[in-house]
Amino acid sequence: DGSVKAGKMPKGEKTRQCKQEEEQQQKEEEREGLIEFYSSYQELFQFFCSNTTIHGAIRLVCSKKNKMKTAFWSVLFFLTFGLMYWQFGILYREYFSYPVNLNLNLKSDRLTFPAVTLCTLNPYRYSAIRKQLDKLDQITHQTLLDLYDYNMSLPRSDWSTLSTQRRSSRSLLHHVQRYPLRRQKRDNVVNLPENSPSVDKNDWKIGFVLCSENNKDCFHQAYSSGVDAVREWYSFHYINILAQVPDAKALDESDFENFIYACRFNEATCDKANYTHFHHPLYGNCYTFNDNSSSLWTSSLPGINNGLSLVVRTEQNDFIPLLSTVTGARVMVHDQNEPAFMDDGGFNVRPGIETSISMRKEMTERLGGSYSDCTEDGSDVPVQNLYSSRYTEQVCIRSCFQLNMVERCGCAYYFYPLPDGAEYCDYTKHTAWGYCYYKLLAEFKADVLGCFHKCRKPCKMTEYQLSAGYSRWPSTVSEDWVFYMLSQQNKYNITSKRTGVAKVNIFFEEWNYKTNGESPAFTVVTLLSQLGNQWSLWFGSSVLSVMELAELILDFIAITFILAFRWFRSRQKLSPPRPPPNSQDNTAFQDEAPALSAPHRFTVEAVVTTLPSYNSLEPRGPSRDGEVGHE
Repeated sequence: DGSVKAGKMPKGEKTRQCKQEEEQQQKEEEREGLIEFYSSYQELFQFFCSNTTIHGAIRLVCSKKNKMKTAFWSVLFFLTFGLMYWQFGILYREYFSYPVNLNLNLKSDRLTFPAVTLCTLNPYRYSAIRKQLDKLDQITHQTLLDLYDYNMSLPRSDWSTLSTQRRSSRSLLHHVQRYPLRRQKRDNVVNLPENSPSVDKNDWKIGFVLCSENNKDCFHQAYSSGVDAVREWYSFHYINILAQVPDAKALDESDFENFIYACRFNEATCDKANYTHFHHPLYGNCYTFNDNSSSLWTSSLPGINNGLSLVVRTEQNDFIPLLSTVTGARVMVHDQNEPAFMDDGGFNVRPGIETSISMRKEMTERLGGSYSDCTEDGSDVPVQNLYSSRYTEQVCIRSCFQLNMVERCGCAYYFYPLPDGAEYCDYTKHTAWGYCYYKLLAEFKADVLGCFHKCRKPCKMTEYQLSAGYSRWPSTVSEDWVFYMLSQQNKYNITSKRTGVAKVNIFFEEWNYKTNGESPAFTVVTLLSQLGNQWSLWFGSSVLSVMELAELILDFIAITFILAFRWFRSRQKLSPPRPPPNSQDNTAFQDEAPALSAPHRFTVEAVVTTLPSYNSLEPRGPSRDGEVGHE
């Protein structure tokens, strides 16, 4: 009893010692390391909801004792989260659609005058092909007489000279007779003899048949109008005659002074250095003013007196009436270094009329790349540019058709530039090119060739908006002296005063010109701003709140890896060790002599529990002391 009492410590000292040990253990538990992870998902989410700055998250912890409130706030929290990310999806979709804003600006400055192309509107009877054209006129005369009983008057020709060219005339007659004009009633094609009986013209369509080389497939080009049919048929043979001329310079018969009576720009007289000449198969001689890039005209002031003024001859003489059925001139305004496509942008000038054309300049700049499919210079367009000019959409479309024409038909169409290594189509060398051309033209218009998809708009364009006014010129009281002065100046006797001349004035209406530009409507800054607005609307938080959410995701991933690693290690510890391969042969020996074998290794898993404090080991009450003393 004495030894037990001697070893017993005072109660107050033991209590103080236990408190010190508990405080030391608590300090060790509260000591933070470099990296700290939560022990469970519940602890992670509870800490996040209790300390985050996102509104509404604290309600998930504060109302944990009320399951109904917890469920309500959980549904509300995740619903709000889903709506916010739904709005995020809308913003991202709008951003990646690359919308643009259209910017309209008005600028005022001295303007460079555009190029102006003027054509006679009548193809010329060139001397290099005069004999063949006269023969074609004779065949057409007989054709109209057979079809419509119309006796067409023919221009005067040197028939003695024609008699010496029987071989070429026979060749032309052979090819023309191969593609004659025919009448078609419903689905039947009827060949008409020279003396055909009179029929109801309204029940028939007129056209001509084009067949392949083996005559297995034929294409009937029919027209409801006889005028259109005759012009198209005559034009088809006319193109073949032009294509047979080996040197295109033989058709260069410019007669500027007999077409342009007067030319003035900005109150100064024009000269030959201010225009260039080219020949168009249907519009005849054409002259382009202000096409020289080295010395371009500039308008000092707007108005009719500060532009281009032309007096042109519109009287028809020695022309081809079967190709052009109108009189006057054709004019087109276009930018420099762009070809003049008279079919697309030109308009006619009436004879005996003063036409005043006012212009407004308009520039368009598109955004390339992801914002539109425009092209800067056409280098990324899979179509070779056959024109000696800069890229335009019409240049690309015509080049695309010409390249397909050479590939499919073996020759090039005469209206478009000639590719390298190709030759123009004519039925003396390419018998069935007409059949191939009209078939290809139908596919081109239906976009089967894909030219309209391949050719994209240029990113930078300059256009001119035109408005025209008309007045009679010259007036009745002044026409006598005006025509007299013009005839004396150009030494040409005008036979028809009303249809002999026309006047054209082209000028800028004002100095202001409009620029249409594009700018991105949704930039990265705009996207971040919109995302921040949505985040603040639904959760009332800031960028740091987003970082808290990112931290939550990273911690969640880290805990997942740690728990997976622990589970994998525990599975390895619980699985029994595999015996060695020769353990089956020595099983009996090991059972009989366990002492000779190697010592076995056992895996001991200890369950560590918290030791009770010293207070729990002390005797409680007098009964405890009595029991010890009794012992």
